Amino acid sequence: GKDIKEWEEWYIKKYPDALSIAAIKITEMIKNLKDSIIKINKEIINEWLKDLVIVKTFIGLKFQEAILKKGAEIVKKNYRLSNPSEESKGIDGFIGGIPVSIKPITYKAKKGLNEEINAVIVYYEKLKDGIEIDFSELVKKE
Repeated sequence: GKDIKEWEEWYIKKYPDALSIAAIKITEMIKNLKDSIIKINKEIINEWLKDLVIVKTFIGLKFQEAILKKGAEIVKKNYRLSNPSEESKGIDGFIGGIPVSIKPITYKAKKGLNEEINAVIVYYEKLKDGIEIDFSELVKKE
């Protein structure tokens, strides 16, 4: 349509039940959400926090260290994890003297949005049967 009124008329004529069906689905989703929220208690929150803060951070650090170790082997240098001050700058570790930030491949699409990291970025992608790691920026620095 040329204007919103024409578009509305065309849409309602073509899909007469679409809005009412969508409203029913959304109402059901909101009801499910309300029912779920009522069930959240301190015990559930504590379990979720423990998983987030302890388990996920531990797994993440081991994952980062494995990537740093592999990168160090490739360029035949030593590696180390970053300290808290370096972490606050987006640096996950060092290979030789080179600061390294480890990011998922999806980070490439967001690059430059609010974060400036003065480090070589090593990208990884989780696959069904393992992980693919892109060390190309690191190798270029060598």
